Order: sequence, then C-alpha cells, then structure tokens
Amino acid sequence: MNLDKNTVIGFVLLALLFFAFFWYSNKSNEAYLAEQKHKNDSIAALNALKVKPTDPVAARIDSLRRDSISKISAAGNFQTAAIGTEQIVSVENEVMKVTFTNKGGRVKFVELKRYKDSDGKSVELGNDTLAYMVNTAANNATSSNELFFIASDIVKSSDGSQTIKFSLKDATGETIEHEYIIKPNEYLIDWNINMNGADKLLSGAVLNVEWRSQLKQIERSSQYERLQSNICFSEGNSFDYISVKNQRKFEKPVQWLAMSRQFFNVALINKRSSFDNGIVNWARSVDSSNVLGSADAALQMKVQSSASVNIPLQLYYGPNEYHILKKAAPEMDYIVNLGRDMYSFIRPINKFVIMPVFDFFASFISNFGWVIMLLTIFIRLITAPLTYGSYVSGAKMKALRPELDALKKKFGTDQQGYAMEQMKLFREVGVNPLGGCIPALVQIPIFVSLYSFFNSNIELRGKAFLWAHDLSQFDSIYHLPFSIPFGFGDHISLFSLTAVAASFLISIYNMQMTPTQDNPAMKYMPYIFPVMMLFFFNRLPAALTWYYTVSNTLTLILQFVIQRYIIDHDKILAKMQEARTKPKVKSKWQQRYDQMLESQKKIQDMKDKTNKK
Repeated sequence: MNLDKNTVIGFVLLALLFFAFFWYSNKSNEAYLAEQKHKNDSIAALNALKVKPTDPVAARIDSLRRDSISKISAAGNFQTAAIGTEQIVSVENEVMKVTFTNKGGRVKFVELKRYKDSDGKSVELGNDTLAYMVNTAANNATSSNELFFIASDIVKSSDGSQTIKFSLKDATGETIEHEYIIKPNEYLIDWNINMNGADKLLSGAVLNVEWRSQLKQIERSSQYERLQSNICFSEGNSFDYISVKNQRKFEKPVQWLAMSRQFFNVALINKRSSFDNGIVNWARSVDSSNVLGSADAALQMKVQSSASVNIPLQLYYGPNEYHILKKAAPEMDYIVNLGRDMYSFIRPINKFVIMPVFDFFASFISNFGWVIMLLTIFIRLITAPLTYGSYVSGAKMKALRPELDALKKKFGTDQQGYAMEQMKLFREVGVNPLGGCIPALVQIPIFVSLYSFFNSNIELRGKAFLWAHDLSQFDSIYHLPFSIPFGFGDHISLFSLTAVAASFLISIYNMQMTPTQDNPAMKYMPYIFPVMMLFFFNRLPAALTWYYTVSNTLTLILQFVIQRYIIDHDKILAKMQEARTKPKVKSKWQQRYDQMLESQKKIQDMKDKTNKK
C-alpha cells in the first residue's frame, strides 16, 4: 500500500485523538471511582456508629454495654457492686415466705401461707421498689436498689428468729449493711440499716427513702376491692388516710406509712422515732385492669451526724386483722375500717359491741353464716324494747284510722286545718306519731356499723355458707352476659334478692297497719324502695345481705306475732279513751308547734281569699 505524506499525517492525528480520548476517559473513571469510594467509606463510618435495627442481638449487646457503663459511673466507689447477677434467697416462718434479692439487698415479695387469692394461689404482696439514695462519690449518688449486695448465710437464733444480712463495701472503706430479722408466727420484719461512714454516704445526715408501689388485684372483684384500697399513715401520732386520687405532704413526723388493700397491706414502720417529713401521691385506677392503684412516696429522716449509724425500721406484709395490727404499731389498727370520718361515731359500736359478740359466737361455732344469724338475733333482742313500743304505736294509729279518715274528709284540701286537728287528736289519746320511726332510726347506725364490719373483717374471707362461696364477697347465682349500670353489675345475688323481698313484705304489712296515705310518693314507696335497695345490695358482701335477710325476716315475724297475739287491742282502746278524759297540759314544744301551724293556716287562708278575688 502506497502511503503518501497526507495519509501518514492523518493516521498520526487519528492515533493522537484516540490516545487523548482513552486518557481522558480513564481519568474520569478514576475520579468517579474515587468519589464512590469516599461515599461508601462515609456510609460505612456512619453505620459503624450505630447498630442496625435489623440486628436485635447486636442492639441488646450495645444497650447492655451502655447500661453497664452508666451503672459503673453512677456507682462511683461502689463499682464492684454496680454489675452483678441477681440472686434470690427465701426465708420462711409459720405464716409467710419472704423472698429477698441481692439487688438492692431488699425484700422482693412475700407469700402469705394462710391466705389464697382469687386464683387459688398464695396471696403475694410486694414486688415494689423500696430504696434510698447513697452518695457513691463526690457529686455522685445512686439508689441503693441499683447496687448488688453480698448476702450472708441465714442464721437461726434460739428463740426461733432468723437473720439474713446483705452488705456492701466501697473502695474507701465505707460499708452498708441491711439486716433482716424474721420472728416466728409474725408478719413483721425487722429491717436494720447499719452504715459505717454515714457522714459521707448520706447527704446532710438525711436518709431519703423512695417507695414506689403498684397494688394488684387479690380479691374476686377488682372494682369493689379498688373502692376499699387507699393509703394509710400515722402523722403526728394520729391516724389518717387518703383515697381516690390525692397527694399528701406531711407537715408532722410520720410514724408509719401503709399501702392498703381491702384485706391486706404493706407498711413501712419507723421503729425508733419518725420520718421527719415527706410526700405521698396516690391514684386509684379507673380502668378494668387488675391494677387497683399506684403510689409514689418520698420520706426523709434525720440521722446522727456521725460515721457509724444504725437505722431501725420495720416492714409489715400481712392481713388487715385488727388484733395483729394493734400489736404492730400505735394507731395501725385503724387500717381496719370500723368507722372513719363522718362515720367515726360507729367505731365504738363495732369495737365494744359487734366485734366482742361476733368473736364470742365464733369461739364455739365454726360456720360464720350461723354466727351472723346469732349476731342478728342478739341485735334484735337489744332493740326489742324500742321495737315493741313502735308496734304499740302502730296499733294505736290503726285504731285511730276511722277518725283520721273522717277528719280528712271534713277538711278536704285544707292541709293546714287537717294537720292541726290531727295533732290535737294525737294529743287527746296520747299517741306519738313518730313512735314507729324510732326502730328505723336505730337501725341506721347499726346497719352502717355492720357495713364497715363485714367489709373489713378478714375472718369472713373465703368462708362459705349455703350457696355463697365467700361471705366477704357478693354471692352469685347467675352471671349476666352484660353489665347493668348504677352499681348493679354483671351478676345476680340471691341473698340480695331475699333481703329485698323481706323488706318489701315489711313495707306492705306496715302500709296495712297505718292510715291511708293520699301522697302518691308514699303509696308507691314500698315498690320503689326495694328496687333501689337491690341496686345497692347486689354488690355488697354476702355476710351483710345475709344479715339483712335474717333481720328483715325476724322483723316480719315479730310484727305479726306481737300485733296479733301479744298486743291487747281492747286494752289499748280503753287507755286511749281514758286519755281523752284527762286534762291536757301542753308542753312548750307543743305550744310552739301549735303556734306555727296556726300561723301557717292564717297565711294559707289569706292566700285562698286573694285567689277567690
């Protein structure tokens, strides 16, 4: 091939163009790869700083690592106690099994051997947080609950008490020891906090106790148990409590504080002196869960400003049993609600009448249903004189019915004139129109007393009678597929039905024994009142509705027997006629009452005249 000059120059230029193109392309590709590498390195670096959400194992490891670092930092001089494995130790006596944990050196929970919950398991109390703040280093503090203590062996003394200790020691020689002593047949646990170096461990020589608790359901009905749960305490050596949702700031020394359910409580007791001040927040749950309420308490106690101190406290995990609580601490028996606030007047009735009589019958009768029946008979015997007087008053009112009907016909719509003549007639024959109301008035404090007594008497808990499986709870013969509002609930209580039925029969019988009532409200009251009672009674303890059934039945029988076979109606009529002939002397109260009626009658007459014009 002949190559001229121009051809050679063309090939050279083409080669140079290809070389320039490949060189430029290669440089651009290298720059792109370098930029991509930089981006990938940056993404990799960012990913290295965080755990991928798709790797739960790595996330947990990283979380534990960070938590450990945080705990070690907070533990300060107690770094060896910051990280550890929770160890459980149990100590038992005849009435309870106490489970301790080395984390915080505290009570984890307590099982009560003699009581079962609604699921048939041993009642369990605790599972809350009870701790105090500890200075672990300069400007550094942590909760005792975050430190792992070293548990000692259980030591049993000659008196049967058992002691277990949990101890801590920091790098500078300060020590903390929790000593727990459990005595035979007791629900109290002695908790002694011993500190060496307390002047460094406690800020300002003050023990700051923190207690967080969530009360869980134990009884069958969480709704009813919730109503009976509250915070109780002794402030200034005087019992008090808070309920529903409330906050209490203590301004006086606090001797003890208790988280109380219907039949059980957990209490912190200052054995030697008192907590100087503090605050507690309490809120009952409003949902349908098994949580009754939540409490958050903070208590402060001034201790000796010295290196070595001993702080003697006590813990109570047990039943709300009057005699046990009375021995536990002063005023602690008031946790058993035998009458509080505006109903404080019934507490002596429960304490000196109801309780002793109940305990007397229970000492030789094992079935508490029959004990309640005997208690009811006793109460009816005590109130018998008043009852008899009311029946005599009822017989007199029945004898006066024809005359009262005649007066009503005579005066028509003139109510003032009728009232004056009616009172005049009652005064002539010696009848007290309020005589039949006295037994009803006496029944009110008795009923309120028994309501408190049966609600708080733990001896009734779990005791069966007839179809009722537990006298401390409502009896149920049928469970409804829905819930009826206004307190009725989702069940039907047979004892409530029998109590209401007996009350209805009494109302009907009494209407037959009293003058005709023109007031529609009074006419229909015997039908309305039992329905209202049913809504109230249906969720009450079976012990109370059984008492009311027996009481109403006895009332009905006594009324019938006394009025038919004991009261001499002819003799009553003779006395009434004799009373008519005797001179009448008005008391000052009668004179004022008559004057009031006359004034009202004059005002009514003036109104009637004005209306006619």
